[in-house]
Amino acid sequence: MNGLATVLFDLLTDVEAQDRANVFDIPLLAKRVVDAVQWARKHPELRDLPIGLFGSSTGAAAALVAAANVPGEISAVVSRGGRPDLAGAALVKVKAPTLLIVGGADHVVIDLNQSAQEAITCECALEIIPGATHLFEEPGTLEEVERLAAAWFRNWLHGQDG
Repeated sequence: MNGLATVLFDLLTDVEAQDRANVFDIPLLAKRVVDAVQWARKHPELRDLPIGLFGSSTGAAAALVAAANVPGEISAVVSRGGRPDLAGAALVKVKAPTLLIVGGADHVVIDLNQSAQEAITCECALEIIPGATHLFEEPGTLEEVERLAAAWFRNWLHGQDG
């Protein structure tokens, strides 16, 4: 759909996920994202395709750290209800155009995303979905996330190759 291929994977094993602290181990999560990018680059049918990263919650921080760690490999990043602030010093190293999507009723996360947006030095947009909470469970809000993310990826991934 939307002319994009996706790979969905868990950043933690089932055993690792039992320890809540691992959810906040951003270096570990980012390494797993980089490993997935390297996996894609080893497959001939994927090797030359632009890569976009989509992360939610702490996965968004992992995606941003991964993008900072392999800047030539990542063409775009989308964060949904994310904690980009947990990417810390890596934010200034991100070179991939980044879209931050936050629920309008998720006030603390809005503030964290605004601070992260100020730290990111490349193209970075913040979209706030009115009435949405952290998990975007309200009717129509997840569909709006999908629309925004797909448009961002179409622009930054397809725009590169014509």
